[in-house]
Formats: sequence, C-alpha cells, structure tokens
Amino acid sequence: MFKAEVKADTLKGLVNVISTLIDEVKFSISPKEITLKAVDPAHIAMIELNIDASAFESYTASQTEIGLDLDKVKDVLKLSSPCDIISIEQDESCGRLIFKVGNITRRMNVIDTSSMSDPKVPQLNLSSAVEVSAIELQRGIRASENISDHISLTVSSDYFELACDGDTDSISLKLDKSQLISLTAGEGAANQRYRSMFPLDYFSNLIKTVPSNISVKIELDNDYPLMLNFALSDGKSSVKYLLAPRIESD
Repeated sequence: MFKAEVKADTLKGLVNVISTLIDEVKFSISPKEITLKAVDPAHIAMIELNIDASAFESYTASQTEIGLDLDKVKDVLKLSSPCDIISIEQDESCGRLIFKVGNITRRMNVIDTSSMSDPKVPQLNLSSAVEVSAIELQRGIRASENISDHISLTVSSDYFELACDGDTDSISLKLDKSQLISLTAGEGAANQRYRSMFPLDYFSNLIKTVPSNISVKIELDNDYPLMLNFALSDGKSSVKYLLAPRIESD
C-alpha cells in the first residue's frame, strides 16, 4: 500500500535526476522512506536515491515495491505548475498507480519488478573530496560543450579543476581553496594531486539537473570512479551518483 501527496516541483526534481540514467525504475517503499538503486544500460553510471517520508506533504505506506516508467510521470508533471500538489495512490487490485493533479486523474499501469536487478553500491574509500557550488559546475559544463566528449577533474591540496581538452580548443574551470566550501586531499600529504577523466555527457546530464543554489560533494581518486553526493527536497532526499572513469591510454 502506498498513498502520498507531493509538491510538483519536488517530484520533478527527483524524476529529472533519476531519468538522466534510466527510464524504467523500481522504487522500494517502506513506512519511513522510498529508496532506489539503478545502473544505466551501459553500466557506466549508478545512482542511489533515498527520499525521506518528510519530503512529502502527506505519506502513508507499507513495505512494497513499485515499478514505474518515468516518461509517463513526466507527462503528469507537464500538467502541473511548480506549486501544485500531486496526489499519488497505489491501486493494488488493478496493478496501477493513480496520479491526481487538480481535476485531472491519470491512471498508469505499474511495471513488473521481478526482473529488475537491485545493484549493490560499491564501498569506495577515495583519497580526495571537495564541496563546490552547483552553479560553478554548471558554468564549467556549459564552457566544455562542443570542445570534447570527455572532461578531467583534478583535486589538490590547494584547488579543484574541471578541464576539457579538444583537438583545437580547451577550457578550464579552476577554483582555489578559498572559493570552495570544503576541500580534502590525502592524509597530510603536501602537494598531493588526484585526477581522473570521465565521459562528458554523463557528467553534464546529471549536473544540469541539480538545483543551482545547492552544493555538490565530489570524491575523487586517480583513475577510480567518481562519487557525487548532494541533497534534494530541502535536504529531505539524498542522491549518490557513481561514474566510471575513462582510462587514458599511454
């Protein structure tokens, strides 16, 4: 059983982040929260999402799983304004989820979750971490478009850098320690530097969905997956995003 009410802009923010990787998802629902773990079809990136019950205007649920086509949820969101309250209710007898926006009711079939995997989130102990405003990352992404299909991220004891090198042009977003919210690089090692390269499209698609007024924590190591952490729903939802590196050939 699942029944809830949620602000349209809250639901839109969550759906946009998830759909950067995958369209059909399995939500694990409990009386206290909703969780999701998903890997993109190419197994390049992974997302883990936790939505606390307090992110909703009202929330009642028992332990259950619901599979959804997010493109259909986006169709519902197109009918709403940001401040609208969307009502969601599970109809277990018909295998449907019922969305209500104003005077409009949309009934959609849920997806069978029996064949959907529940991937295990790897436990990574990465050597550097930096917290940076999303608006700075978005500025760097915009500058990188049409330069190359990959970017490099570097963290040292003094700065964070996002760089993109193409055949003819290059760009760099470099923020020193005073321009960052926090920075950690290694365990007391001076002048230590950590750098990895990543596919631009995956990184860009996610960063563009992050609200510009929040911060993003980036954990990085040499040629290791990237880990991004940020909060949504006024801190009531947490997102962990893992992205595999592009290993440079000699």
